[in-house]
Amino acid sequence: MHFPLLQDIVVLLVFSVAVVLLLQRLRLPSVLGFLLTGIIIGPFGLSFIENPQQIEILSEIGVILLMFVIGMELSIKQLASMKKTVFLGGFMQVGLSIVVTAIIFYVFGFPWNEAVFIGFLFSLSSTAIVLKILYDRNELTAPQGRMALGILIFQDLIVVPMMLVTPIMAGNSANVFNEVLFLILKSALVLVLTYIGAKYIVPRVMYLIAKTKSKELFLLATITLCFTVALLTASAGLSLAFGAFLAGLIISESDFSHQATSTILPFRELFISFFFISIGMLLDLDFFLKNTWVIIFMVLIVFILKGGLVSLTALALNYPMRTVLLTGMALFQVGEFAFILSRIGIENGLLSPQMNQYFLSVSVFTMLLTPFVFMLSGRTTNYILRKVAPGSADLRTDRDVKLAYGQDGPQDHLLIIGYGINGANLAKAAKYADIPYMILELNPQIVREQKARGEPIIYGDAVQEHMLESLNVKKARVVVIAISDPRATKTIVSNIRHISPSVHIVVRTRYVKEIEMLLALGADEVIPEEFETSIEIFSRVLTNFLVPIDELENLIDSVRADNYQVFQSHKRLQTFNSSTIPDFKISCVRVMAETGPVVGKTIEEVDVRKNYGVNVLAVSRKGEMIKTVFPSVKLLRNDLVFVSGDQEHIDSFYKAVT
Repeated sequence: MHFPLLQDIVVLLVFSVAVVLLLQRLRLPSVLGFLLTGIIIGPFGLSFIENPQQIEILSEIGVILLMFVIGMELSIKQLASMKKTVFLGGFMQVGLSIVVTAIIFYVFGFPWNEAVFIGFLFSLSSTAIVLKILYDRNELTAPQGRMALGILIFQDLIVVPMMLVTPIMAGNSANVFNEVLFLILKSALVLVLTYIGAKYIVPRVMYLIAKTKSKELFLLATITLCFTVALLTASAGLSLAFGAFLAGLIISESDFSHQATSTILPFRELFISFFFISIGMLLDLDFFLKNTWVIIFMVLIVFILKGGLVSLTALALNYPMRTVLLTGMALFQVGEFAFILSRIGIENGLLSPQMNQYFLSVSVFTMLLTPFVFMLSGRTTNYILRKVAPGSADLRTDRDVKLAYGQDGPQDHLLIIGYGINGANLAKAAKYADIPYMILELNPQIVREQKARGEPIIYGDAVQEHMLESLNVKKARVVVIAISDPRATKTIVSNIRHISPSVHIVVRTRYVKEIEMLLALGADEVIPEEFETSIEIFSRVLTNFLVPIDELENLIDSVRADNYQVFQSHKRLQTFNSSTIPDFKISCVRVMAETGPVVGKTIEEVDVRKNYGVNVLAVSRKGEMIKTVFPSVKLLRNDLVFVSGDQEHIDSFYKAVT
């Protein structure tokens, strides 16, 4: 028997495993491996795949699951918390990209609708590649990570309206006004049904399913919801991807979104790999080789133009120059949703086969370049800031510092770089202890809010030495760096140590592996989050195993001093297991008897420990707790007595007081 689809899947998986494994050794994203796999085994490569159309069907499932997970992860509350970056920043970036691209192609003789549609394609960046690289580099919470995430969220949202208006732009309608009106009505109806489903139907259904505690049923229900909503929206003339996104949004408003996401993720990763492989298969290598220089020139134009427009957007939102440049270099590529959109453009005649090949070649090439651009982005940005924009710090800084501290600036103060959770808590502690402090923060919104509350906070980028000098870091006693950007942290430590060899530098970082480098650069103390979290965990665990407190404290001190090297020694702590410890319990017993051997007598007179085998820990009387129980304390009627002992002796005491 011959199974062509199974044979194609086996070839696809074998090659993807080999290529991705090789790229992982080179520390490159797996998405690149999938793209290269598609190029190698596709019809324009070694032609190992007999029927690419069947792989494309599997890739469609990947797109549906991708949109479904995005919908689950992008709840309405999350969108609201990032509304300025998402909606204002995203709208500016997408709008500028469409307008500029459309003007360029219109000047070169393309009809206006085709020029605008090409603008749609080049306005979108790769969510999968960018977020994966940012996550691997621990930069998702860095300023450039937050900015990139906000723009990508808007792009993921705007791609759906782009899909809806593409047929109208192509003129496949006798009455455009009616089509637009009908589209708005359909979208409104779908949104109303989404709200009803999210608010009233799905949470109840998912609750009933979750009560069964059946993982299989929960998985089946989740996938059923995804594909059902996608099919309904497609039947209504919208898109499968839009329906999948709405289905995810419905679940995101319930209490089961996290479990649903974890259930779907393995399937999404598998099918989305088919999607990227299918994209690689579309690249015509012969066309690429014949037009190599033209494609490289177009890639260069896309890099400069799109990267510049993204940077302009970040600049308009008052981000510092370093974040502006890094965000532009992060989002220069053309993304995966543009491939979905291009298919709709081809179906509606807005994209010719030749233009589609140029688009595919440029898109895949920019995706392949993205990891290498990320690798060089830090050094490139620092070079540009040194050569092109030295001292580009906010000019208000010097004036603000002088107004607050006089001409000489602050002296013997604490400088806090970054006003996140750690920075905010440190500022509260400094205020409580009456320690003079200053805060340097990159987020202009936080600066505005905290300034209104009277905090001594300055807007600026600590990467620039001029900014540090204006805050009189040379005369500071302690500098605490509490930001989420590991690369910026290293630069800041070096800059501070260059300005002042004596100031005490404390650095907050995420991982233990970053300690050695930061200490080598000049930090005095490095406090990694995972380090302190693990200390808290093992200290609580060892406490439950009744390790003596002095030994536990010595262990913690050794761990902090040696960065876990203490665990390589052969010394062992003294522990006790449950079999060696008596089965003590703590119980609360109410004294209900009016008379008897216990009521109205002191603990010393009763000799509770000798006669009943229990210890009296505390006594609650008329709502007041007697925490220190002396032998002279009397046990009165209606007292609540907290005693410890084994169950047999507690029962004996209970009978004596009831």
